Amino acid sequence: MTPTTSSFFYKNTSISYTDSGKGSALVLLHGFLENQGMWADLITVYTRKYRVITLDLLGHGNSGCLGYVHSMEDQADLVHELLAQLRIRKAIVVGHSMGGYVALALAEAYPECIKGMVLLNSTARADSVERKLNRNRAVKAVKKDHQLFINLSIANLFSETNRERLVSAIERIKKEALKTPLQGIIAALEGMKIRKDREVLLHFSPFPMLLILGTQDPVLPFETTKDQVELSQTQLVHFEGGHMSHLENPAELAAALAAFFKTV
Repeated sequence: MTPTTSSFFYKNTSISYTDSGKGSALVLLHGFLENQGMWADLITVYTRKYRVITLDLLGHGNSGCLGYVHSMEDQADLVHELLAQLRIRKAIVVGHSMGGYVALALAEAYPECIKGMVLLNSTARADSVERKLNRNRAVKAVKKDHQLFINLSIANLFSETNRERLVSAIERIKKEALKTPLQGIIAALEGMKIRKDREVLLHFSPFPMLLILGTQDPVLPFETTKDQVELSQTQLVHFEGGHMSHLENPAELAAALAAFFKTV
């Protein structure tokens, strides 16, 4: 099933989204340099049981930019407004990478909207000092040659083994990422750099949470990232792969999500 893309205006900015299926609401939030198209395979699976909502976050896909910094709170407010427009009171939210940061900001600001949450290849921690410096370097690199930046960034999201195995998929993702406007790339980098630490939500959220990680993730080192859920109620699932579990471990991811959804 290919969902029909719709749009609405948010703060005079056009936002692209899809709304398909019936049942409990499932909101899928893409990551940095991605768009809602990344969820195509999961939409096919989950519209049989759920009302599945996807959207292009600010500055990504076919959604416009609001400014030169898109904070995670800005993105969360957008998601909340879309839910209000669609008259959805509660939803299970799945966020990949930056989408996870947005999901956490949404949960902090609007906890009554969250029925359950999955952080996919993501973290609740703020950027370290080193990571913030890397964001600054990335902004400079993007301004110098955004195509080169995207080509290097996408390949580096996969484990070394999967870079060889998934060559065609990586090329496809690069083409999608190149649709991201320069302003959107920089605004997202700046927004991720200043995001708050929300690790407390992993320990005290009133709804079920699941953290999914890749053991060979080049972006989020597995050993240090998994520590944040120790002694918490948040479930942890990990796969042998990198930062792109939906492509590197699709079958395992589908099984992990199905098992979690049954508990929500």
